Amino acid sequence: MTQLFLSLAAILGGLSVAAGAFASHALRERISERSLLIFETGARYQMYHALALLVIALLLSRVDSPPPSLVASGWLFIIGIAIFSGSLYALSLTDVKYLGAITPIGGAAFLAGWCALAFAAWSLK
Repeated sequence: MTQLFLSLAAILGGLSVAAGAFASHALRERISERSLLIFETGARYQMYHALALLVIALLLSRVDSPPPSLVASGWLFIIGIAIFSGSLYALSLTDVKYLGAITPIGGAAFLAGWCALAFAAWSLK
């Protein structure tokens, strides 16, 4: 799991940088200011949670018997990135309003991931 989370953290972090550059250079003149802000929010939260996933991977590499909640937090961050950031990217590029209704599901996954990480902190030896 450590190797998978570390790889995904690197990939998702890199994609976040690419998304931010894409927004700044290719989208600035093509979408509204509001849509650009929505896109940039997706990229920002993707980076935050890619970094959190990196921390989880590092913790997993240091613990002999990781608590299940530590692994769950990693998966919840990955799901959150896919749903939260993904829906914001799609919303900003397509202006399909119902995509905004999906975003809170990703936000809930992020919150659950942070709760699982907090729980794991108390379970670490």
